[in-house]
Amino acid sequence: MLSLPSSTCIWLATRPTDLRKSFDTLAELVRQQMHNDPLSGQLFVFRNKRGDRIKLLHWDEDGFVIVYKRLEKGTFRFPQADSASLQIRAADLHMLLDGVDFENVKRRPRYRRPVPA
Repeated sequence: MLSLPSSTCIWLATRPTDLRKSFDTLAELVRQQMHNDPLSGQLFVFRNKRGDRIKLLHWDEDGFVIVYKRLEKGTFRFPQADSASLQIRAADLHMLLDGVDFENVKRRPRYRRPVPA
């Protein structure tokens, strides 16, 4: 469904969102609740209260793109978090969209290059 480079920065909104919201209102949620810039080119992921619908918001150089998915059966299982947003990798988003439960995933340690200050 989605082809994302591994370097894509993806943010999950950990609180349920009213998915009747569209481009501008979701962008404002990114600013106020997630404390991020919706024009940054990063991908922002929102889910509804029941967890059976998901919206992705992305700024694509000259305008917003929204991807909306509704499940006919089952729910999306977002990981638990204390903050309003959680950063994940592109591989994690693909697993989320495929129905993988993050709480049951065990990752092996990998090297991550330190970010310069």
